[in-house]
Amino acid sequence: MSLLRIRLTGTDDDALAVSDLLNGLEGIEHVEDTDGLMPRMDDEDSSSAGLSDDLGPGLHELEVEVGNAATARTLQSALARLARERGVVIEYEDDGTAS
Repeated sequence: MSLLRIRLTGTDDDALAVSDLLNGLEGIEHVEDTDGLMPRMDDEDSSSAGLSDDLGPGLHELEVEVGNAATARTLQSALARLARERGVVIEYEDDGTAS
């Protein structure tokens, strides 16, 4: 089993579409929205310290457990198609066990 961490830059609707896609794929063991579990720290010396961060698309984070490497490849391909269709940015990393 492998754990993929997915970061999505897009709207709440985009995040919902990704979650729906993941839940619909065969071989996906578990999908969890981890957005908001870790506080984001502002650098006090940053020029953007204290500024609102709600003007652009949001950042959403998901953790996905996949059963095997083939499922991970299917997931990556499906996410790439969805990202192109919706115009969102999707980044992911895995724990190295599905390769």
